[in-house]
Amino acid sequence: MKTPQIGLWPAIALVAGNMIGSGIFLLPATLAVFGHFSLLGWLVSGTGALLLAHTFSRLSRQIPVNGGPYAYTRVAFGDLSAFTVAWGYWISLWTGNAAIAIAFVANLTPFFPVLGSNSTYSLLACLASIWVATAINLRGVREAAQFQLLTTILRLLPILLLGTWGFTHFQWSNWAVDPQPFSLGSMALQGAALTFWSFLGVESATVPATSIHDPEKNISRATWWGTVFSALVFVASCSAVMGILSQGELKSSAAPFADAAKTLWGMPGYYAIAAAAALACLGALNGWILLQGQIPYTVAKDGLFPAFFGRENRRGAPAQALILSSVLMSVMVFLNYSDSLQEQFKKMILLATLANLIPYLFSAVAELGCLWREGNLSWRAHWLLGLRSMLTFGLVLAAIIGTGWGTIGSGLILLVLGIPVYMWLKRTAKP
Repeated sequence: MKTPQIGLWPAIALVAGNMIGSGIFLLPATLAVFGHFSLLGWLVSGTGALLLAHTFSRLSRQIPVNGGPYAYTRVAFGDLSAFTVAWGYWISLWTGNAAIAIAFVANLTPFFPVLGSNSTYSLLACLASIWVATAINLRGVREAAQFQLLTTILRLLPILLLGTWGFTHFQWSNWAVDPQPFSLGSMALQGAALTFWSFLGVESATVPATSIHDPEKNISRATWWGTVFSALVFVASCSAVMGILSQGELKSSAAPFADAAKTLWGMPGYYAIAAAAALACLGALNGWILLQGQIPYTVAKDGLFPAFFGRENRRGAPAQALILSSVLMSVMVFLNYSDSLQEQFKKMILLATLANLIPYLFSAVAELGCLWREGNLSWRAHWLLGLRSMLTFGLVLAAIIGTGWGTIGSGLILLVLGIPVYMWLKRTAKP
């Protein structure tokens, strides 16, 4: 049975929908301390994201297989590097998805206040969201992509309205702050780390590559235009919110987009944006769950993950990989649903960001790695490619440093824990 394929527009929605998720609704509060200097962070992360989009567009044409960054790393640098990327990426997916599920429930509290006061109800709602999104993905990759297109369109309407109409109430005094504790370099690095979370997902169309219709054209188009569109939405909407609310209001706001809408349109606007935030989280959860099934499935087919992950259901979905990943995600939510939820949420996000940036780091130089392995690398002939790769590598590395040394240490520990799994798989592999 042939697996139904994803068209161009659902592929663009997969890229944009995975990026325009829960993070955008919290960014103005996070960036409040930087004021107009937050544009430094957007400049670094936005440039890095566009360079990555160009990199993934080229790599998707040269290596048209499932797996995205993992597949490109394997071709360029071999099995060990590919396993390390896939192991960390998979961990980051179900860790980050647990945080998105928590954010989804948090954004439902304006409509169901009991979710904010009763931890049992909020836990059940969180688990329900995980398994509803998993059930959608178990129906097949096309159904998941179509759901992503629908949720992307619905969530974008109020965000775009706020990102355009909001500038009619923009006040420069709210935006022009003086973040004295920070140097210019520190603001650029921290801002890049915070804003790069929004761009995670730039590789989304490359992961289910063989499920994309006319992949040589559509993966490149979806990656590029999804990233460009998302970047414009991020900068415009976040800047508008930061100009509507004062720095004090932003710092104390749990829902800055909704509070800005309340200033403009009263309670109807507040509820509309709150609904958009919840929908954004659900759509992002659906899209990222698609990836958390595709990555271990693809790696298992290559013999670098246990064969268990490579089994499909009758609709062509990687059922075993999806179910196990969602079980781990549910455990993560259960273990972290405590009084210190906000701090644990922040740690999960930083760790997920770091683990996502590492595959980007490898992808940035994968094209050079392929040429080197083939013996065709000539710096004189490929100076432009080398310059672009090094610039992309440097911007991603800056964002990694911006996550903090504590997060980097934790991430390295998780990556090292995967080495025994790799050695066992190699030892038990059939000759």
